[in-house]
Amino acid sequence: MKILLIGNGAREHAIYKALLRSKHNLEIVVFGKAKNPGMLSASSYELGNIEDLDQIKLIAEKHSPDLAIVGPDNPIGLGAADVLKSLNIKTFAPSKSLARLESSKSFTRDLLAKYNIEGNPKFKVFTAENSDEEILSYMKNDLDEEYVIKFDGLFGGKGVKLSKEHLETLQDGLSFAKECIAEIDKVVIEEKFIGPEFSLICFADGKTIAPTPIVQDHKRAFNGDVGPNTGGMGTYSDANHLLPFVTEEDRQQAIVITEKVQEALKHETGEDYCGVMYGGFIKTKNGVRLIEFNARFGDPEAMNILPLLTTDFVDIVLACINQKLDSIQVEFQQKATVCLYIVPESYPDGPQMPDQDLVIKVEKTKTLESDQLQLFFSSVDLVLENDIEYVLKMSSSRALAFTGIADTIEQARKNALEATKCISGKVNFRTDIGSEFLIQKRIDLINSFQ
Repeated sequence: MKILLIGNGAREHAIYKALLRSKHNLEIVVFGKAKNPGMLSASSYELGNIEDLDQIKLIAEKHSPDLAIVGPDNPIGLGAADVLKSLNIKTFAPSKSLARLESSKSFTRDLLAKYNIEGNPKFKVFTAENSDEEILSYMKNDLDEEYVIKFDGLFGGKGVKLSKEHLETLQDGLSFAKECIAEIDKVVIEEKFIGPEFSLICFADGKTIAPTPIVQDHKRAFNGDVGPNTGGMGTYSDANHLLPFVTEEDRQQAIVITEKVQEALKHETGEDYCGVMYGGFIKTKNGVRLIEFNARFGDPEAMNILPLLTTDFVDIVLACINQKLDSIQVEFQQKATVCLYIVPESYPDGPQMPDQDLVIKVEKTKTLESDQLQLFFSSVDLVLENDIEYVLKMSSSRALAFTGIADTIEQARKNALEATKCISGKVNFRTDIGSEFLIQKRIDLINSFQ
């Protein structure tokens, strides 16, 4: 079976590793914008612009894959699945219309409202036709100055700003809202929820969903959940596939919302959703609420989930494509995970580092690829590899990640932190992902709701 995998980040590296574990005899073709050092064993590795649909078509016509998997949000949102399906290639990714679930925040909020699906905040969509006074009044009077402003499109996980965290004053909020409107002629302003967040990622075939272990993401750049937002600095999951502050009842609420959204998408578009539905949820004093949906695996979340997958990944993908997800058991190891992203010292908002400072070394150890630790490459170029080390050149983005795997979150965290000792170079990473201190803070927050 020939598989075309589109994307070259750490998420796609996690998908690639899951494919390598398949019992199926696979020939994997990678199409990426750069060469991922962990995917060089692919049968063929094509370089190009993965957001150029014409290039995707040419690559697909050249290799004639039996199956295509689209990893990143941008090609999915632009309609990569539509192009591939027009060539009669089975594709694990939603269509452009269905991908509005992620590519348009207003589409998803309106969808939940139209179909009376629980979990929506109070919200309003503003355009250039609205005055500054209308926007200010909504934030001040309707939302009591507790608001969230969302760019109505894809923005690499950084298109959301919150009052009193990123936006100190109402005027700051107005300025960001107008920036969004100027860029895309639309902005979503909504009620700010208070509570701990969690990610529930599900496989979907249009009528059935199969949930994966719940994960918590940390987007802030620095220890203590402070600093600017990033694409994600690290994630963790627990051995029971819940979290210390997320109950089975919470999980079921999130599953029901996901199921109802999948059904609403079918009614709204006439199409069956095939791919990944990734819900970002928040546990509030009034129950589980929806922050947003994404139309692909999370990055880093894929690096927590996929290493634990015991069901053949190809079988799951085929079941989603053939709408037979209800016929297989999607199972995971009962293990905890902690994923730590390694980034350049200047990430995310510092000045560009000189080239010599972007070169790092990763010492090869027996534990780098084991049942207790996994290494994933993201935005790095391979300068040199030998039996002793990798020599890598970073970009200005996230470079690589370690996922520790163990029976407990704390031991998984220790495994991941131990792995960071094999890196030399000008890098940063958070040391508190999955720490007892941060977990207790979330438990205390929930207890304060009583």
